[in-house]
Amino acid sequence: MEILQFKLTNVGRFSNIELPLAPTDEKKSKVTVLVGNNGAGKTFLLKSLATSLSWFVARVRSEKGNGSPIQEDDIKNGQNAAAIKISLKHNAYLHRWIIAKTRTGRKNEQSSQLNDATKLAEHFRSELSKDEQTSLPLIVFYPVERVVLDIPLKIRDKHSFQQLDGYDNALNQGVDFRRFFEWFREREDAENETGIPIEAVEKLYKSFINDPKALLGLQEMHALMRDRQLSAVRAAISAFMPGFSNLRVRRKPRLYMSVDKHGESLNVGQLSQGEKSLMALVGDIARRLAMMNPSLENPLHGDGIILIDEVDLHLHPKWQRTLIARLTSTFPNCQFILTTHSPLVISDSKDVLCYLLDDGEISVVDDLYGLDANSVLLQVMDTDIRNVDVDMRLRALLNTIQDGELDKAKDLLAELSKDLPENNIELIKARLLLRKQELRHAQDR
Repeated sequence: MEILQFKLTNVGRFSNIELPLAPTDEKKSKVTVLVGNNGAGKTFLLKSLATSLSWFVARVRSEKGNGSPIQEDDIKNGQNAAAIKISLKHNAYLHRWIIAKTRTGRKNEQSSQLNDATKLAEHFRSELSKDEQTSLPLIVFYPVERVVLDIPLKIRDKHSFQQLDGYDNALNQGVDFRRFFEWFREREDAENETGIPIEAVEKLYKSFINDPKALLGLQEMHALMRDRQLSAVRAAISAFMPGFSNLRVRRKPRLYMSVDKHGESLNVGQLSQGEKSLMALVGDIARRLAMMNPSLENPLHGDGIILIDEVDLHLHPKWQRTLIARLTSTFPNCQFILTTHSPLVISDSKDVLCYLLDDGEISVVDDLYGLDANSVLLQVMDTDIRNVDVDMRLRALLNTIQDGELDKAKDLLAELSKDLPENNIELIKARLLLRKQELRHAQDR
């Protein structure tokens, strides 16, 4: 399932916009990225998509289910009504529906049209009635409020592992990842009840390490006992976060969640906020795919639509550079609609469809692949690459050198040298240029 395009009419700050989403004829990837200043409307677009998709999800779960409505406060100022129109493709068939909202006490200008959402949901319910192993598309929205403050090991509520539970809280605008860790603990408890505990298997591995045949048999036996959903989560984390593996719950000497990082076993609580957030994000996507694709040999190859607000949240620049590539390689059949403030996210992946939002207007950004971060900041994000005051003083210094005012240039250079590090690259360039000009003036005398 893929969104082909969506249209907003008088929603938020948008009067009338229509956005095709990747893949398109020009952009073959399944990744669309929204960039723009704070308040430009990036998050609002994702929430609008989530609102529209919620009607499909609700009617898969229940024949007469209702999704989220457009809130009256979301109708553009000065307008009587608003509408969100979405077009999706599933198995070569096109499906369209409209969510509309009219202000209280105003004439109804447009009505919601949900027939296609109902028909598409009925298709999946019919397939499930015939075969409970039928795959379902993942639909999920991760807002910027996703936070991992602690790793809870006390289970508050009993969770269900049924297929449709993959939609639980999937489009809530306040979802966090506590449920993921609770789910993992509960699921691993069930896994351990069916076979040898992980700690025991690890000891057996070591004892059989010199007997390849015996080790192979032990590994096959253990694979049969491993929970399929947990295996998908562990595989996704290992693929997405190189050096991380073997996520598990330790029960001795105390209860805690553990992961191997470059061969060292660590309490997950010891990881950075970025590492925990990324692990929870990837793990949650993987567990939902595994729940919703019970018959797929590799559940991570299930299809779906994933909305992530500020995908670069808490991440080191090194991880930001490879983020899109890792998302698309780990979950190759999912469509991603992302927002970001990072120039590294959008300049390190080919074929990404990028939109720039500015004061209620949207424009397509030219191909950014291979551009350095400074160029993206200047050309796309309208942001200076250095402190404005320093930049003005550097420009004045260079202009003075070019004009041959060498004494004045020396004074400007001396003042800048007091404020900037000795190894500042721009100061080094200025010194070299000044030296060249001094030599040229000496030769001319």
